[in-house]
Amino acid sequence: MKLLVVEDDHTTADYIVNGLREEGHAVDHVADGREAITLAMRGAHDVLVVDRMLPGLDGLSLVKALRAAKITTPTIFLTAVGGVDDRIEGLQAGADDYLVKPFAFGELSARIQALARRPQAAAPETVLTAGDLTMDLIRRKVTRAGTEIDLLPREFALLELLLRRKGRVQTRTMLLEAVWDISFDPQTNVVETHISRLRTKIDKPFDHELLRTVRGAGYRIEG
Repeated sequence: MKLLVVEDDHTTADYIVNGLREEGHAVDHVADGREAITLAMRGAHDVLVVDRMLPGLDGLSLVKALRAAKITTPTIFLTAVGGVDDRIEGLQAGADDYLVKPFAFGELSARIQALARRPQAAAPETVLTAGDLTMDLIRRKVTRAGTEIDLLPREFALLELLLRRKGRVQTRTMLLEAVWDISFDPQTNVVETHISRLRTKIDKPFDHELLRTVRGAGYRIEG
């Protein structure tokens, strides 16, 4: 495994790093929270071992920043800050485990291995596609066959839902709940109107249609 140890006490750091390397792991070590976040943001490590009391950026803020940036690398706090409220705070910040100093190296090693065995959550999709249609969720940009398509916010949300459920029929009720947050029938043609507008923008200028009406059932995106 490739591990990152973030520890500013050099004696403790040497003990951890040497022990992990003896077990055959590749180990990076930094003593500063800001340096640690630069390395950790690359997502190249299997597990992070983080002290809470760090110069530059404390461990709690480090883990919060990583989770906010969607970096899901398993993380264990290894710290002398060991009260119940402190452990709760660390886990709520996004850490996966919490070990209090003084500690047994064998326990730390076992916990690291347990974290590495956990299945990782799939990274959220940021680009959705259907045929030659592409939706970039980060840039809020939709293109088809290289042509950019301008969508209103509700049209964008509707298309995103259909793309996330590509190939599956979405009923009028499902669309009302997911896109308009309406759990009752408003007795309007709001869905039909937006489907029509969306079809005009993403299908009509092109040689084949992606947005299909399934008679008596609803709508689906194909491709």
